[in-house]
Amino acid sequence: MKKGQQSGLIQLGILGLLGVGVLLTLAYPELGRMGEEHTYIEVSVLTRDADSSLWANTRLGMEQAAGDLGAELRFLTPVEENSVQEQIDLLQREVERGTDALVLSPIDAKQLEEQWQTLVGTVPTITLESELEHSIGVIGPENQAVGEALAEAALQDYAGGEVLLMDTPWMSHGIQDRAQGVEQILQQKGIPVRRWSEETEDLSSLLNTGEIGQIIALESGTTEDIARWKGEYGWQIPFYGVGATSHITAGLEGGTISAVAAWNEYAAGYLAVEGAVEAAQGQREDQSAVLPFSVIRGEEIYEPDNQKLLFPVTS
Repeated sequence: MKKGQQSGLIQLGILGLLGVGVLLTLAYPELGRMGEEHTYIEVSVLTRDADSSLWANTRLGMEQAAGDLGAELRFLTPVEENSVQEQIDLLQREVERGTDALVLSPIDAKQLEEQWQTLVGTVPTITLESELEHSIGVIGPENQAVGEALAEAALQDYAGGEVLLMDTPWMSHGIQDRAQGVEQILQQKGIPVRRWSEETEDLSSLLNTGEIGQIIALESGTTEDIARWKGEYGWQIPFYGVGATSHITAGLEGGTISAVAAWNEYAAGYLAVEGAVEAAQGQREDQSAVLPFSVIRGEEIYEPDNQKLLFPVTS
């Protein structure tokens, strides 16, 4: 064999060895990880509403907490809005899958409590805004105080007539406590309160009677709905609600909403996931956190403290 040919073969051999080395270098991390067990905490988040815009800031807080703590989140929303049975089915599926912890926005607290041991067993569960008997904690404001504060805001503008208190398609403990706070304050002042739900009567027909002087909603989805309908139908009745979504903030700024009770939803999401992870790790027993809230009027939305509630990501 000629010397040049030998040299060429040697070079090819060296290149081949280098190529094998590169392949092994690339493959090694994957081969190393094949034998490792997952060390992250899996948290399943079950909401009651498929409209993600209603809890966008809450989700951002959850994702930040998951990133900080090395957790993995699974977000599950019902196909049918506020479907009790669908939420129960999703809850049961996640527990059977072996999720480490749950964050839950309950639709029907009574049904969940009746089936808790069968559905959830010992999986640690954090609830948002509404307490459940067997959960390890609730993240949200003091609900009766929220209702009382909304009633006080309405009293400042009251000019007669009935106050229409909007029921929701579900009645969690948190919503019930807010309703109780509203009724307690207004009834003490001798102001008539009427409860409304879509099953009882047509809202437009009721408002056209002239009997209603004010409207109060108890959660963000209903607040967005009433604000939108006010704009569409030209209703001039003062309206008070709950929440800090972009649509609600726009309603405050435009005068469609007279005032809202708001709290830091980003913080609520962060604390919920943090509590779920720590509970799954056995670090703490009580994971509850009471969030401060403020009642904000349209002319107050750009005050520094209120911007932190209404624009939590940018402020």
